[in-house]
Amino acid sequence: MADLKVQLTAPNGKTYTQPTGLFINNEFVASGSGQTITSTDPATEQDIATVHAATAEDVDKAVRAAHAALNDPKWKKLATSDRGVLMYKLAELIESNQELLATIDAWDNGKPYRDALTGDLPEAIGVIRYYAGWCDKIYGQTIPLPNKLAYTLRQPIGVVGQIIPWNYPLSMASWKLGPALACGNTIVIKAAEQTPLSILVLADLIKQAGFPPGVVNVINGLGKEAGAALVQHPLVDKVAFTGSTATATQVMKMASATLKNITLETGGKSPLVVFEDADLEEAVKWSHMGIMSNQGQICTATSRILVQKGIYDKFVARFIEEVKTTSKVGHQWDTETYQGPQVTKQQYDRVLSYIESGRQSGATVATGGQALTEIGGGKGYFIAPTVFTHVKQDMPIWREEIFGPVVVISEFGEEDNAVRIANDTTYGLGAAVFTTDLERAHRVASEIQAGMVWINSSQDCDPRVPFGGVKQSGIGRELGEAGLEAYSQIKAIHINLGNRLS
Repeated sequence: MADLKVQLTAPNGKTYTQPTGLFINNEFVASGSGQTITSTDPATEQDIATVHAATAEDVDKAVRAAHAALNDPKWKKLATSDRGVLMYKLAELIESNQELLATIDAWDNGKPYRDALTGDLPEAIGVIRYYAGWCDKIYGQTIPLPNKLAYTLRQPIGVVGQIIPWNYPLSMASWKLGPALACGNTIVIKAAEQTPLSILVLADLIKQAGFPPGVVNVINGLGKEAGAALVQHPLVDKVAFTGSTATATQVMKMASATLKNITLETGGKSPLVVFEDADLEEAVKWSHMGIMSNQGQICTATSRILVQKGIYDKFVARFIEEVKTTSKVGHQWDTETYQGPQVTKQQYDRVLSYIESGRQSGATVATGGQALTEIGGGKGYFIAPTVFTHVKQDMPIWREEIFGPVVVISEFGEEDNAVRIANDTTYGLGAAVFTTDLERAHRVASEIQAGMVWINSSQDCDPRVPFGGVKQSGIGRELGEAGLEAYSQIKAIHINLGNRLS
């Protein structure tokens, strides 16, 4: 590990230089302890590369670099329009390297290369460009008062610790980097230990774009060590985390010791409600995409489908047909692959354990329900897309987030029954409603307890639209103008215009 960059050739023939160090102060450096983590191709179970993993001491160096950069005139006094120029340059560099970055995420994560190239990368580029445009448009207010003037400044929060998940490594990084940089913060961002590679190539691009040293620092490492050290560091002013609800509760506890500002985007068990008057073909296609895309590894996955009684049997039959004809499971480089392998052995075992739990609970496996060992000749974490029917609402497969290609389908009678079932969950991230009745669409969307509701679609997302949940699905919002509020704070200034104390 003396060399902090290695030459790799991906299965699709793409050869590139992979950084392996920690990115601190615009330089790749070795972990102080020599600790490492190894990335594995989930389709072949072969190791890809070994990278340095941060210890608490390394995290301290990264945070102190960010803290120094926060007060460095090269960043603090940089014109906001010039800050935007740097972000536009970064977006251009990501775009010019999008085939490489898509290759790395497909290899490291297991998602189809086509999806990474046509979905993840355009999203990352679009988010950075969107927030680049905000840099010189973040203002305070003037507030005229009797005998004085009050005005506000919108200022950066400070040093931000960001922890991103493994399901969308680059797009999730952009969601956090974009608004934080636009508001003038400095950053220490930690990648998921399961997908440590593409964030290091992105770090190289950040340096190429011209960001001053220390503005963005990138670390890899274990959550229990590097993540915990980042969340608890006294010089970190804000923590932004995307991941499981269980981990988020620990992040919140650790951040509370110093009253850190937090944004949490966590788990979900999103309902998708299909009424009898819905366009059945569209409802089936969107429902399928809403749970089976990205290997079912989506926080907003519409994994609970509720179908009105009159069309339940017809919907289930058509949905199973859609799964069988569309959800081709295979290697991430096959252009016909819809669903690649699960990201890790741990996730693979977790999904299979839930499938077995569903069987043991008495639910019916309508299709799927098994590992697909034949795809990789006994290697790889491939699971058949699985549909459960005859599911009771107290079963774990109905109530708990599985984070895999597993969906439960149940029926309902009237509208109020559908809303009650949809809301009977500790989560509240996304929800979908399929109906051609305009009044019902608005009415049900208003009543469902979720941060986002899609009408006649699923998984819609745009940089301009806020994203986030209620209940145990998170705190705060990302994307849109609301995303800027998560990374800025308001200072009020009072100016006396002649008021005298008698």
